[in-house]
Amino acid sequence: MIEPRPLLDALEPLLFPRPRRIAAFGAFVKRPSTDDVPWRAPMGFDVNAHLLGVARGRRRGVGEPVWLECRLDPDRPRDPATTAGQSYVLKMTPPASPSPLDALAEPVCTITSGTTQGLAHGLATLAQLLTQYQGKLPALVISDEPSFPTRGLMLDVSRCRVPTMAELTRIIDWIAALKGNHLQLYTEHTFAYDGHEEAWQGHSPITPDELRRLDEYAAARGVGLVANQNCFGHLAAWLKLPKYQHLAETHGEWIFDVWPRNGPFSLCPIDPASLDFVKDLLGQLLPCLSTPLVNIGCDETFDVGFGRSKAAVEARGRSGVYLEFVAKVAAEARKLGKRPMFWADIALSHPECIPDIPPDLISLAWGYELSSPFEKWATTLADAGREFWVCPGTSSWRSITGRTSERTGNIAAAAGAGALHLATGFLICDWGDTGHHQQWPIAAQGIAQGLAAAWNHTADWDPAGASLHAHADRSLTLGAWLDELGNADLRLRRTSLALSRPVPEGTTPRLLNQTALFIDLFKRLDEQSDVGTPNNWQLAAEKIDDLAARLPPGLPQRTHQELNHTLAYASFAAARGLGRRTGLASDPAWRSTMKARLDQLVSSHRHLWLGVAREGGLTQSLSYFDQIANTFVD
Repeated sequence: MIEPRPLLDALEPLLFPRPRRIAAFGAFVKRPSTDDVPWRAPMGFDVNAHLLGVARGRRRGVGEPVWLECRLDPDRPRDPATTAGQSYVLKMTPPASPSPLDALAEPVCTITSGTTQGLAHGLATLAQLLTQYQGKLPALVISDEPSFPTRGLMLDVSRCRVPTMAELTRIIDWIAALKGNHLQLYTEHTFAYDGHEEAWQGHSPITPDELRRLDEYAAARGVGLVANQNCFGHLAAWLKLPKYQHLAETHGEWIFDVWPRNGPFSLCPIDPASLDFVKDLLGQLLPCLSTPLVNIGCDETFDVGFGRSKAAVEARGRSGVYLEFVAKVAAEARKLGKRPMFWADIALSHPECIPDIPPDLISLAWGYELSSPFEKWATTLADAGREFWVCPGTSSWRSITGRTSERTGNIAAAAGAGALHLATGFLICDWGDTGHHQQWPIAAQGIAQGLAAAWNHTADWDPAGASLHAHADRSLTLGAWLDELGNADLRLRRTSLALSRPVPEGTTPRLLNQTALFIDLFKRLDEQSDVGTPNNWQLAAEKIDDLAARLPPGLPQRTHQELNHTLAYASFAAARGLGRRTGLASDPAWRSTMKARLDQLVSSHRHLWLGVAREGGLTQSLSYFDQIANTFVD
C-alpha cells in the first residue's frame, strides 16, 4: 500500500544537513513570492547565486520593505577557512511593525555571519525552508556551523563517464545546496591537454575553456573547484600508447593487492622524463583554476619495484623511491602556485616514512569499507603533526544498487575520527570503476550522506531529509527506499568473498568494493556456482521485486527513469545469479530470454547516459555489457 504524501507545511523544519541548534517560536510568517524576495546584502554579494533557483530576489527599491537581509558582523569569526568562520545565524521573525509595508520595519528574515561563506550557508538553509513550506514559514532561530572547514565531493570523470557541462553545473548547484564547498573532478586522460591528443581523442574530454567556466561558476556559489590529476599511478590509458610507453615502470607482470596484473600502470619514478611529463600536464591544467589546491593523486602504485625501478627499490626501499618522486611532483605544483595534496594510502602502509612527507603536503586518508581504520590513520597523521583529510566513499561503484551498510559505517567512522583528530577536510569519493554503471540516485544517496556528516558529524543519518533536499522527493520516502535497495543483496555480500578473492580458511568475510549482484554478472554460467546459496539469491530477487512495487510515486522524471533502469538491471542480475545456481543456465530458452533482457538494459543505459554524459566514454561503458552477453554464448 502506498502511504499518502505528507503535508510538509504541517511538519517541523526538515533541514539537511541537520543544523546544530534550532529553536522554533510556534508562530508563522508570510513567505514572499518565490520570484520576488526583496533583499539587502553586502555589496558584491549575490543572494540569487546562493538561493540556487529556489527563489529569485532583488535589491529592495527606495521606500520598499526588506524581507531578507544578509549581514556581515565584524564581531563574528572572520576566517572562512575555519568552521567558526563559516558559522551563521538565521532568524525568521514576524514583522514588529503593525504595517507589513513599513519600509523601516525589521526584515522578516535575517542571516548574520562574519564571512560571505557563512551567509551563503544561511541562504542554503533558507532555500530549504522555502522548498519545504509552500504556505507560511515557521518563526525560528537557527545557529549553525560545520564540523569540517572543507566538505566536498571527488567525482570520477575518467572511468568513463564525463558529464556534460549542464550536468556539471547542476552538480555544483546541488553540492552548494547541501552546504558543500569543494569539488574535485578526477582525471587521468579526460582533460584536453595540448600536444597529447592521442591520449584523450575519442573520450570527449573537458577542455581548458570549459574548466575555466566551471571554475567561475563554482566560485560564484561558494564551491572551490580543485584540479585532481593522477601524476604517478593509474595512467594505463596513457602508458599503453606508443608515444608514452617509454615512461612506464613496467610492461611486465606485477601484483595489484592479491591479483596478478600485466602491463603498464605507473610512471617510472627514477626516469627524469616522467617528471617532465607531469610538469607538462600540471602546467596546462592548473592555470585553468583559481583555487589554491591541487590533488596530485599518487595512489596504489603497487607496480613500483617490479620493473625499471627494481634496483632502486632494493637499494633504498619502496617507500623511499615512492616518496622521492611524490616530493618532486609536489614541488612542481608548488611552483605553479598550488598547495598539493595526495592520496596517503602508500604512505600510511609505511608509517615509518611519514616524517619524510613534505610538510605542506596534505594527506588524504581514504578507505571505503566498514573495516577501514580511520581512527588509526587519523591518530598516526595527527600525532605526526600532518594536516590531513578523511575520504570515505559512496559505495556506489562496481554495484547496481549501492552498498548501504558499508557506506553508512564507512562514512560514520571517517567523520568521527576526522572530527576528533581535527582533520581539516572531508572528501566523499564517488568512483566509476567497471564502466560507471551506477545511476545518479545511487551515487547521490552516498554523496548526500557524506556531505551531511561533514557538516554535522554528531547528527544521525536522516533519509527523510535526503529525500526532500537531495532527491526532490516530497513524499519523504525515497531515501529510506534507496537504503533498502542498497542492502538487497546484503546476505550475499556477507558470504561471497570468493567471487572476488581467496577466502581465508575457516572464515567467510564480507565481499569488498562491490556487490555480489554486480560481480557475479562477469562469471561464466558454470563458474563458482557454489558461491552464495540459491536461497540467498532468491531472497535478493524477491527483495528487488518488492522494492519495484514500492517505488515512490511523483518523483522527478529523470529520477524515475534512472531508478526503473536500476531495478531492471538489479532484477536481471539476481535472475541470472539464481538461474546459474539452479540449473536454468543449461536451458537455451532461458539464455535467450536473459539475452533479450540484457539488450533492453543496453538500450536504456545508452539513452540515460546520453542525457547527462558525453558520448566519448559510452562505448567503453557498454563493453561491460558485451562481456555479460558473451557468457550466454555456447
